[in-house]
Amino acid sequence: MKKLIFTAVCASALFFAGCASNNGKALYNWGDYSAQTYQYIKSGDEDSMEGVLKSYQWIIDNQTGTVRETVPPGVCADYGYLLARAGRVDEGKAFLQKEKELYPESAQFVDSIIRKIDRR
Repeated sequence: MKKLIFTAVCASALFFAGCASNNGKALYNWGDYSAQTYQYIKSGDEDSMEGVLKSYQWIIDNQTGTVRETVPPGVCADYGYLLARAGRVDEGKAFLQKEKELYPESAQFVDSIIRKIDRR
């Protein structure tokens, strides 16, 4: 019986050690993404758009010290789309392309966004 308990305790310890965080590091640094995005969706005015653009730029610039040390998925695409909507089309397309480079699985979705931008 003691062997069974010892084995269960060891197995549990190994399982939970595998689930432990990476030395307290976050996978990504999201900054104030949630608050800024909510404010933009809620009001949709120029000030909130400027706030969300600044938030995205901060997220893109501040990923050192995180586990992946890269931009979270979707951020470059969102940022690029908003830049294009704000009239900064070339810069927006560059960030959409960056999203495809970082996350190749997003290529089909990002390409559809680029096609919509080009139709304008």
